[in-house]
Amino acid sequence: MATTVIKQTRIMQTQPPFEVQEGVDIVIVDDVITKVGKGAAETIHADKVIDGRGKTVIPGNVCSHHHYYSGLSRGMLASAGPQTDFIQILKEWWWRIDRALDEEACYYSSLISSIDAIASGTTTCIDHHASPSYIAGSLDTIAKGMEEVGVRGATCYEVTDRNGGMKEVEAGVEENLRFAMAAKSSSLVRGMIGGHAPFTIPDAGLKLMGEAMAETGAGLHLHVAEDKYDVVHSHHKYHLDIVDRLEKFGLLTDNSLLVHGLWLSEAEVEKINAHGTFLAHNGRSNMNNNVGYFKQIQKVDNLVIGTDGCGGNMFEELKIAFFKHKDQGGSWWPADFVTAMGRGNQLVEKYFDGKYGKVAAGYKADLTICDYHAPTPLVADNAATHFVWGMSSNCVESVIINGKLVMENHQFPGLDVQKIYDEAAKVAKRVWDTVNTIAP
Repeated sequence: MATTVIKQTRIMQTQPPFEVQEGVDIVIVDDVITKVGKGAAETIHADKVIDGRGKTVIPGNVCSHHHYYSGLSRGMLASAGPQTDFIQILKEWWWRIDRALDEEACYYSSLISSIDAIASGTTTCIDHHASPSYIAGSLDTIAKGMEEVGVRGATCYEVTDRNGGMKEVEAGVEENLRFAMAAKSSSLVRGMIGGHAPFTIPDAGLKLMGEAMAETGAGLHLHVAEDKYDVVHSHHKYHLDIVDRLEKFGLLTDNSLLVHGLWLSEAEVEKINAHGTFLAHNGRSNMNNNVGYFKQIQKVDNLVIGTDGCGGNMFEELKIAFFKHKDQGGSWWPADFVTAMGRGNQLVEKYFDGKYGKVAAGYKADLTICDYHAPTPLVADNAATHFVWGMSSNCVESVIINGKLVMENHQFPGLDVQKIYDEAAKVAKRVWDTVNTIAP
């Protein structure tokens, strides 16, 4: 058994009632928190002791929807045609990038996305992967990067027919099914059954995905109604609302994750709630793609927060999501957004053993240690406001995942981060050159 102690620190919970405790010890044995309280570590002989004085320990942040494959797209220099609507954005940009990805590119995307997430205090990333030129084995490559860096995660392949029809659909389903079964023995990474979006998945594909969900016990991970085109397509081709179409194939489960949902009807949101299905809001991405605002955000019972590939920084995501919500006349406050982000731990619990999302005895040790200097009182009643208005990824000092100190004082033990980033830049340049050879 390995024992880690954080001594005399402040704890700030990120779920209601946002309890704040001062001057307490945290005792971690292997991957579980065993004791929390004043003097809790006085008689403990620890393998590792962390001085928590002046620090604030919070449950690790959860990014409930990420695209690791976008990791090499930052600042991409590639030619592209007009992007005046959502479909053009996909065809001219993202669908060319994902076709350029090979095994090496997927690996470095996973490494740098995992490092960036941990550096910003995120301990779990729910990934949604696409690499049409490298499907079989691609999820193993993503998982390899996650495990080597030490982030907790789930991944899946986004089933689609957009490049190769049903042959491509079948390959994507097979990769999802294979990985979801194999990952059951992993301590850090699990598999879901992924799909791109309903407008690129025929009924035969949804049927196969439903069968894969039943066989593996894994839930769905799917974009829905990100743009109005998805809704119109469903009505035109299938004569059904999107959610009714998913329900038809048994895809709405309490461990499934829908993403975006901007153009869903009120009845569809009610149906999602009835099934206990999660839905991820991605404020920055929606703004970037100019697809509109999710006006029903406050009506979703199991709302969680993702980035849709805009990095893994949940401090940044929550700030912008909150400000955009207020700009749209919404009535939510920081506590509502912090609660939604922390609710991602309920999705994590659907895939991993144990309890997540609280700094308390009996919970998994996924923790973020922040060097946050509060200039005003920090108490339960305003903790979430401090999270949104005061804290940022700049204050993240150390991160513990599954009981392991994966980042200590901004350093990653056992990882040559600079070498990884230098190599990633070479791979990115190669991917960009390939993108320029791919027609939309």
